[in-house]
Amino acid sequence: MSYEVYKALRIVIENIDEKVKQIQESLGSGVARSFEDYRGACGEVKGLLTARSFLTDLTHNMEQFDE
Repeated sequence: MSYEVYKALRIVIENIDEKVKQIQESLGSGVARSFEDYRGACGEVKGLLTARSFLTDLTHNMEQFDE
């Protein structure tokens, strides 16, 4: 895998991590005004973590392919 591709994947993963952290912090501060707001935020975190998992798997598989 080229360094540029690896770096781009790492940046996307870091951005996902930051967004998840922001949502978790906002939920911790009581920003959810209703159960629907809470469920929506939880769904967003779940989707982001799923995308993160796909990206880390892709990164790992690309590293294995290069060896």
